[in-house]
Amino acid sequence: MSQRAAFAPRDISASDHATMVSTVKGLAMDAVQKANSGHPGMPMGTACMASTLWTRFMVHDPADPNWPDRDRFVLSAGHGSMLLYSLLHLSGYSLTLDDLKNFRQWGSKTPGHPEVHDTEGVEVTTGPLGTGFATGVGMAVAERWLATRYNRPGHEVVDHFTYGIVSDGDLMEGVASEAASFAGHQKLGKLIYLYDDNQITIDGGTGISFTEDVGKRFEAYGWQVLKADGHDEASVTAALSAARAEAGKPTLICARTVIGHGSPSKAGKSSSHGSPLGVEEIEATKKGMDWPLEPFHVPEGLPAKIADAIAPGVAQHAAWNERMVAYRAAHAELAAEFEAVLEGKATAADFEGLPEFEVGTKLATRKASAKVLGALAERFPSLVGGSADLAGSNGVGFPEGGVLSPEQGDGRNVHFGVREHGMGGIVNGMALHGGMRPFDATFLIFSDFMRGAVRLSALQQIPVVHIYSHDSIFLGEDGPTHQPVEQTMSLRMIPNLHVVRPADAKETVGAWTMALQRTDGPTAILLTRQGLPILEGTDRDITRGAYVVLEPTGEGELHGILLATGSEVSLAVEVAGRLQAQGKRTRVVSMPCWEAFEAQDGAYKESVLPKAVTRRLSIEAGVGMGWERYAAHQQSIDRFGASAPMEVLAEKFGFTADAVLARYLDLL
Repeated sequence: MSQRAAFAPRDISASDHATMVSTVKGLAMDAVQKANSGHPGMPMGTACMASTLWTRFMVHDPADPNWPDRDRFVLSAGHGSMLLYSLLHLSGYSLTLDDLKNFRQWGSKTPGHPEVHDTEGVEVTTGPLGTGFATGVGMAVAERWLATRYNRPGHEVVDHFTYGIVSDGDLMEGVASEAASFAGHQKLGKLIYLYDDNQITIDGGTGISFTEDVGKRFEAYGWQVLKADGHDEASVTAALSAARAEAGKPTLICARTVIGHGSPSKAGKSSSHGSPLGVEEIEATKKGMDWPLEPFHVPEGLPAKIADAIAPGVAQHAAWNERMVAYRAAHAELAAEFEAVLEGKATAADFEGLPEFEVGTKLATRKASAKVLGALAERFPSLVGGSADLAGSNGVGFPEGGVLSPEQGDGRNVHFGVREHGMGGIVNGMALHGGMRPFDATFLIFSDFMRGAVRLSALQQIPVVHIYSHDSIFLGEDGPTHQPVEQTMSLRMIPNLHVVRPADAKETVGAWTMALQRTDGPTAILLTRQGLPILEGTDRDITRGAYVVLEPTGEGELHGILLATGSEVSLAVEVAGRLQAQGKRTRVVSMPCWEAFEAQDGAYKESVLPKAVTRRLSIEAGVGMGWERYAAHQQSIDRFGASAPMEVLAEKFGFTADAVLARYLDLL
């Protein structure tokens, strides 16, 4: 039976709930004070509504935090991390009181903002405001997608909610607006956010900058908007019950709260937002709460009472296990696929028989990518994604996959609209939820709009794929506003992001293979608008990041090395041929992925780029900064582009064979 149909708020006595609220407040105050750093006001202001949600509504199992059908909780206001850490500790997760005492310290499980890989029970890394909001939207998309695809009558194996607490700051950020509009359009009825409407920002009251009617804005997005007193358990319970009953809209509960609630001198003031309350103020606050003065006080027996309150949710885990047994018996093939997508691992066999491309022909790598993606769709049922209103230009889409919509919850083509940042955050949530291998797409120039989400996909080690087409000035007449020059190198600066710029269609096959085999981080695939020759020496296996595309004929020492990526590899091959004719034996190295090359051992690196060969020229139609790691000289573009046909730009910016040859000869 569906949780929605079977659910009633669980019981917890008023006195036990009040004790839990006071405990959360005390732990937050004490941890921030001990660290001499942090944000006590938000946890104190939201302790009541968070405790209500966790004890009376959320379905979760502290003994198995990764149970697939658990409810998800997103603390988008990640600065209030002590709220989440306190809830996890009191609920029985593997977060000890000593962990709370080690708040914000080196190597602790309680960093300043929640990090998904550091702390059991944390679903998403949050902190940059608005991004948690968008990530939760992606989680709700994933829940509906999996439920639509895999549930069968009498066998509901995917049926859970995504909850979150969001702040004024979250709702000011554009990424949240983008994601909220998308969520309303998609009618994500199992997405419920509590809005901590405390009317305070760091600089003062929200009235200095934020006077809109948030509720009306969200109603216009297509959300159900409810109101609650965030300090009244009954009011929050009624609002959450009404939110769960609305199947056709996401819900925003505008919960009026007081930041630093209970603090005699700092409640309702920005001074409680981002600094410790101070020893004297904490003492006065605890006396006003009739609470013991000892730091980190947890009343004896309280965790057991909380465990009793959440026990019905834990029981649903056991019931789900039984449902899975029946599901496997009734729908063996579907169940096997469901469990495989939850595991999310690719095998070598998944990449056999991918499209072949004829050497000597020409094809834009975005078009090659489209062919590869179409073939992969048949092998990876969880491969889902789309574009920020550029699907045709980016070369993404599954003709047989259907469009994600309220009517087709398992559509594989996602129209994100012109919402790059929101798109990146939503895709992160889809991946974090589990069961999906999502991708997004836009022009490379617009990766700047979604950089925050890309950085977080790397930080969280999420194996999403970011597809960026129109990867250089050679998109032509649109001019410098649309011509990326610094974006490729800028993306390479993000730790744990693999940036792949394939030289031709064959390397494009390799790019997708690398991306889908990766499980510990994201991959950005940079693709051309223009056709590129399919080269004799390129390889579909680019897992080592760089390799020799052209080795000069004859005997003797190498005269030099040309290094290139993407569309410039074919240019390097042409120049090397001319140098060969002059008796200058010049090697060409394709470097589609710097990050993969850096992971290789020293012997392999030396075999590709011998230290003894110092005459090296890198060729890439973007800024040269960074290439000095591999080559002392660069053929690069260290200014903005211009509006002109591609051939004119190549001539003006020095990306013709004549210009590169002259540059190389200058090195002599």
